[in-house]
Amino acid sequence: MALQITIDQDAATAPFEQIRAQIAELARSGALPVGYKLPTVRGFAEELGLAANTVAKAYRALETDGVIETRGRHGTFIAAAGDATLRRAAEAAQTYAQRARRLGLDRAAALATVEDALRAVYGDSE
Repeated sequence: MALQITIDQDAATAPFEQIRAQIAELARSGALPVGYKLPTVRGFAEELGLAANTVAKAYRALETDGVIETRGRHGTFIAAAGDATLRRAAEAAQTYAQRARRLGLDRAAALATVEDALRAVYGDSE
């Protein structure tokens, strides 16, 4: 299975974010199964016609998100991220809730702020 990522040079979204988003979606959908070995940073950068730092930045973001894991010299792989992804989202939500409370927001205002942020990121799909 070859990794099929396309970069739109004319898009407003930075190339590293396009790589990150596409790999994350392929992993989430199961198109890239757990344990799938990703190309090396240099090799993938050459394939895409990008700087190695661009691919490295995408890989770092994916690793931070728990989508991929690096196993040293053995390479970079799609992680078993279902639980890790939900755990990280819950941690982020907890951090937000605590900060909103310290800032003096009541529950309704904190929730409205989250809804606004979600609309900004996901659009008005619901």
